[in-house]
Amino acid sequence: MPTSIITTDDLRDFKIELLSDIKKLLIKQSGTGLKKYLKSSEVMDLLSISAGTLQNLRMNGTIPHTKMGGINFYEADEIQKVMIANRVQIKLSKDV
Repeated sequence: MPTSIITTDDLRDFKIELLSDIKKLLIKQSGTGLKKYLKSSEVMDLLSISAGTLQNLRMNGTIPHTKMGGINFYEADEIQKVMIANRVQIKLSKDV
């Protein structure tokens, strides 16, 4: 069985290629969407609502949240579900 010799240059090239591939994966993963958990300020920016509106949505149970250490956290998936569930469909009449 033939043997091959691995040089330090080969190892350096392998390291650079491996780090490049890992970087590409991280960029691809970060571009997939929102973080898993959002803070109140991030939800307000995302939905373009005020702090009072967000509080009302929390209090009436529209948007589920978790409170830890005085900070409210919201699951991005849950917010998307609420947005889809409250989607308004406009029906156009044939007379228009």
